[in-house]
Amino acid sequence: MDDAAGEEEASMFETSHVLGALLTSSPLLARAWDRCAAATAAAPGLVHGEDGGTVYVGFSGVQAALSAAGAAVAGGGADAFAPVALAGDATRRLFAPLVAAEPDAAAAGGEQQVAVQALALQCFLKLCGSPDFQMLLDQIRGKAVVFTGHSLGGAIAALAALHYLCISSSTATWGPSPPVLCVTFGSPLLGNEALSKAILRERWGGNFCHVVSQHDVVPRLLFCPLDAVPAHVIVGMQLQQWPAVRPHHAGGTAVTDIDALRHLVQVHAGAVAMEQKLADAAAAPPSGGPYRPFGTYVMCSPDGAVCVDNPTAAVQMLYATFASSSSSGSPESSPEAAHSCYGDLVVKMPQHLLLKRRLPVDGDDNAPSPAVAASNYDAGVSLALEASGIHAMATEASTARQWLRTSRRAGRRPSLNSAALATKLGRITPCRAQIEWYKALFDGEMGYYDAFKQRRSPKKFGKANMYRIKLGQFWDGVLAMLDAGQLPHDFHRRAKWVNAARFYQLLVEPLDIADYHRHNLHRTRGRYMTHGRERRYELFDRWWQEKGCVGGVSAASAMASRRRRSKNAGLTQDPCFWARVEEARELAESCRVERDAAALAMMVEELQEFESYSGELVVSKEVSTDVLAPLSSYTLWLEEWSQLKLRDEVRAILLQF
Repeated sequence: MDDAAGEEEASMFETSHVLGALLTSSPLLARAWDRCAAATAAAPGLVHGEDGGTVYVGFSGVQAALSAAGAAVAGGGADAFAPVALAGDATRRLFAPLVAAEPDAAAAGGEQQVAVQALALQCFLKLCGSPDFQMLLDQIRGKAVVFTGHSLGGAIAALAALHYLCISSSTATWGPSPPVLCVTFGSPLLGNEALSKAILRERWGGNFCHVVSQHDVVPRLLFCPLDAVPAHVIVGMQLQQWPAVRPHHAGGTAVTDIDALRHLVQVHAGAVAMEQKLADAAAAPPSGGPYRPFGTYVMCSPDGAVCVDNPTAAVQMLYATFASSSSSGSPESSPEAAHSCYGDLVVKMPQHLLLKRRLPVDGDDNAPSPAVAASNYDAGVSLALEASGIHAMATEASTARQWLRTSRRAGRRPSLNSAALATKLGRITPCRAQIEWYKALFDGEMGYYDAFKQRRSPKKFGKANMYRIKLGQFWDGVLAMLDAGQLPHDFHRRAKWVNAARFYQLLVEPLDIADYHRHNLHRTRGRYMTHGRERRYELFDRWWQEKGCVGGVSAASAMASRRRRSKNAGLTQDPCFWARVEEARELAESCRVERDAAALAMMVEELQEFESYSGELVVSKEVSTDVLAPLSSYTLWLEEWSQLKLRDEVRAILLQF
C-alpha cells in the first residue's frame, strides 16, 4: 500500500508555484494595485473605473485608520478589531446568505456565529449607506468586477465583495451571478472561522485573492489574542506613520521595537499553525486571536509567488514564510517597507519569471538532501518553496514542505470525493427505481401521492417509505460534504449532479409532503413550504435556477418549451405542487363555513389564482398523469371548487374579479 502511494505521489506535480506564476504574469495584480493607489489618494476613499472590460473598484483604509487612531489615543485601540457578529438586523439583511443558514445552535451560543472585525464593518456600513455606493452597485450590475484594497482598505473591499455576492445570489432580478473577484494587498484578517466555513458553504472561496508579502506583519497580526494586539501598528502602517501612532495610556501595548513585534507575531502565528495541524487529532480550544483566513492566499517574495487555497495550509504558510524571514536584515524586511512594497512586487515578480530557474544538485553549497528532488512532485515543492521566499536550508523548510504536501492532498481530495460519490449514486439508484415503480402502480387510480398519504397497500408503502428515507440520507450526506468543503467548489453547477438532484426532488418531495400532511404536521407546525420543507430541497431549487441562468434560458423560452410538450411530463415539474393542492383544499373547506364577506373574498381570490396556475400546468402538460387520476387530491379539489362556484355569494365575488 505504501509503495503504491509512493508511486502515485511520484507521478503528481506541485502546482502552487505554477498558479502563482500564472497570476503574476497576468495584468490583474498590476491593475488592481493601481486602483488601490488611486483609492488611497482619493478623498472619498472609493474609486472605480473600467479596464479591459472589467470594472475595478478600489477602497481606501485611510478613513478607517483615522477613526481607529482616535480610539487608540483614547485607550480603546484593540476594541477596533474586536469581532462583531453579523446577526444584527442591519447586517443580516446585507449578508443574508452567510447568516441565514447558520444553525439554530449558533444563535443560542452552542456554535460560533459569523463575525467580522468591528473597524472594517463600521467603515463598510458607513460606505454602504452612501448614495454613491448604491449608484455604483447599479452601474456594475451584471458586469465583471474586481474589488480591491490595500491594508484596511482590503478588509473593506472584502466586505463589499461579500455584500455584492450576497445580493447577487439572493435577488432573482439580478439574473446570472456576475464574475466577481476581490484582490487584497496586505489586508489584516477579516472574519472568524465561522465566516470561513460560510464562504466555503456558498462556494465563494475562489472569489477572494489575498496577496501577502513575505515580511508583512499586518496580514498576520490578528492571529494574536486581541488583548495582545498592538492595534496602532496596523493603523500607523496604513497612515505611513508607524511607530509614531501608538497608545499613550498606561494599559496599552506599545510595541515599537521591530524584534519584539516580529516575536509577538511569530509566536502566535506559530501557535495557530500548530493548532491547525493538530485539529483532526483533538478538539482543542482555539488559540490566538479569533480570526482565520478564507479564500486563496498568494504568498509573494522577490523570487515569485505561491497560491494556497486551503485555509489550513494558508495559516501554516503565513507562519512559515514569516518565520523564514525573521533573520533577514534586508531593507524589505522592515515593517514599513514590507507593508508598502506591493507596488514593487507586482512589477518585479513578472520580471523574475523570465529568469531561468535551476534546482540545486549535489555538490552545490545550498543543495538540499537527495530526497528533495526524488520525484516530479518534490521538485515542484522545491520550486514552490523558492517562490515563497523560504530558503531550502531554512529551519522552516522541512515543515513548509510537509504542509505543502498536505495542502496538495487536501486539494485533490474534493475531486476524489466527487468520484466516490458518483459510485454511491449508482448504488442508490435502485432505491429511486423502486419509488418509480411504486408511482406507476397508482398512476391510473389515485396517484402515488394520495396512495402514500393514505398508506394504500401497506407492504408497498413500507418499502417506498424506506427507500424515501435512504435517498434523503444520501442527499443530506452530499450536502454535508459540500458544506464542509469536501467537494469541488463547482459541484453544484455540474450537470450530472444538478440533474440527479432535480430528478430526486421531483420524484420524492411529493412523498415528503404526503408524510407531512399524513401526520397533520401542517396543523401543529404550519405550512409545509415555510415550516416543513427540508433544506436540501431549497438548495436544489437554487441549483436548478442557476443552471437555467447559466444556460441563458429565459422565461419566454421556458414557456415555449412547455407548450412544445406532446404528452404529460413523467414527473410534475413543480415539486411543491401537492403542498399547494393541500392548501387549496383547506381553503375551499374554509370557504364553506366563512360568513365574513371580506375574508371570503380573499379566500376566493386565492383559490382562483391557484386554479389559473394549476390549469396552466395541466394545459402545458407540466404535470404527470397521476395528478389527473380520478381519485387524486387535485381531481377532488376541482370538484369541490366547481361546487363552491355555484354558491351565490362566491359567484358574486367572481363576477367582481
